[in-house]
Amino acid sequence: MNPLLTIEACEGQARCGRLRTAHGELETPAFMPVGTYGTVKAMTPEELQGLGAQIILGNTFHLLLRPGPRVIAAHGGLHGFMHWQGPILTDSGGFQVFSLKSLRKLTEEGVRFRSPVDGSEVRLTPEDSMDMQLTLRSDIAMALDDCTEHPATEAQARASMERSMRWAERSYRHYYAGTPPGGLFGIVQGGMHVNLRLASLETLLRLEWPGLAVGGLAVGESEEERLAVLESLVPHMPADRPRYLMGVGRPEDIVAAVLRGIDMFDCVMPTRHARNGHLFTAAGVINIRNSIHQEDLGPVDATCACYTCRNYSRAYLRHLDRCNEILGARLNTIHNLHFYLDLMRAMRAAIRAGTLSTWAAQFLRSRRGTDAVA
Repeated sequence: MNPLLTIEACEGQARCGRLRTAHGELETPAFMPVGTYGTVKAMTPEELQGLGAQIILGNTFHLLLRPGPRVIAAHGGLHGFMHWQGPILTDSGGFQVFSLKSLRKLTEEGVRFRSPVDGSEVRLTPEDSMDMQLTLRSDIAMALDDCTEHPATEAQARASMERSMRWAERSYRHYYAGTPPGGLFGIVQGGMHVNLRLASLETLLRLEWPGLAVGGLAVGESEEERLAVLESLVPHMPADRPRYLMGVGRPEDIVAAVLRGIDMFDCVMPTRHARNGHLFTAAGVINIRNSIHQEDLGPVDATCACYTCRNYSRAYLRHLDRCNEILGARLNTIHNLHFYLDLMRAMRAAIRAGTLSTWAAQFLRSRRGTDAVA
């Protein structure tokens, strides 16, 4: 079943809607917690549901290497394997291969690389990626792309983008050769070059993708460059299909992208930051490892209604972290994911009320220069 988006409210470029998939609906704008190995680190599916997670992201590259397609197929797909019955989006593996620069060989066929698990040679072509995602039976699959390096000259970015477009067509033909379990999104590439981004989009629109993603951002570019790409590209993307910004990230960046018409996000930041003691609050990010929190009896965030803030002090969370207790990582993760998911709820409500621009201005003003508060 192809995902189907219904737009229910707009304010400026920002949209609020419902995306229907084979495993249920989700409200947009939506944030997808990342479940790299078939698990959102430290969280059970029931806990994720309790936090308000509507959809999660699985990692094709890592699941291909471990446990491999045979084990997941025996469970009927990724939903059964990981005991999550809501929607799942799977990435194509392109970004992970991109990160293995010294271990990979890129050709028109696809990519050959040395497995970071056991050193064996692995092949990943558009067809291989589609076969694995069909085995995962995700609600939303992603075309295999060549993630453009940054910085890149226009010539380098063009060659990479054009390869991505050829791979996109191969991905599409292979995925839809039968009756797939979900829908396949195309990925717009082109680096920081607006003309290449628009050419990429024009090429993709020759096929009927149920959704489109913006790839090749959050790879080291400045905020100004990222926003310039979105402002030039998003108004040309189909209004009746979901728009997914891959790998972005900070709360401020998500708000800025929603204002520019993006519907879906994923990032490891809330879970990775949690394991490193960095906790998101209304006033910015705190480092629970700092000594200032050693005797602090207050919660992480007095305005937060999550389980962690309702029951535990900063002093206790710092103690757990210093003792390397697993519970500390779990409580931190609960808090950070609640923060992100509550952020999305607040934006959806503001779009429906027609107050997003005012809400966003206040939010961004309150967090300016707050990447490391205390």
